[in-house]
Amino acid sequence: MKAFEHQMADIDRMTGFDRVTLQFYDETAPTYMASGQGGVSRHLVSFLATLPPRARILELGCGGGRDAQAMMAAGHNVDATDGSAAIALKAEAILGIPVRVMLFEQLEALAVYDAVWASASLLHVPRAGLPDVLARILRALKPGGLHHATYKGGGQEGHDKHGRYFNYLSEQQMIEMYLKSGPWNILATSAYTGGGYDDGARGPWVAITAQRPIWRE
Repeated sequence: MKAFEHQMADIDRMTGFDRVTLQFYDETAPTYMASGQGGVSRHLVSFLATLPPRARILELGCGGGRDAQAMMAAGHNVDATDGSAAIALKAEAILGIPVRVMLFEQLEALAVYDAVWASASLLHVPRAGLPDVLARILRALKPGGLHHATYKGGGQEGHDKHGRYFNYLSEQQMIEMYLKSGPWNILATSAYTGGGYDDGARGPWVAITAQRPIWRE
């Protein structure tokens, strides 16, 4: 039995999700959704200002839908997704649009999005699987398309008190992951202090805005 568990753990590390983390969100969907009513991401307004009118945006990990609501209110076309079926169902009721249940590694779109938004979602991707997920995001963007993501910082991957996996990237590690995954143009990165689901506890976060090059790879 232990050998099987170790084998499954190895498989998880090579993919875009951690099954225990996904189970946490499925089981705590009502509580988690209620915890995210404090407003949109601090980076969203400035990011939307860089996009063309009526941009097509893919949101990875829409959670409670507050960022998607703001995108839609700004006139953009949002493709909202979440890996948790329970959260996707609740977000769909709030947003009034379909919310796809999709794991990051299931992203197969090719050059169809003006932007890919991933606020506090890719931080759950095991480090071994992150370059593949980032490469998928790169391919999903139109040439010149923009991507923004935020991650909990720290520098050493691990689990929190709820059992959720975090890749806990430092700013430099984050940059290296993107450059490893493909020919991104890194437009901006930052390190800051932010909160989270953990009883309001604050800690280090990092953010990145990157672009798919306009020239052909």
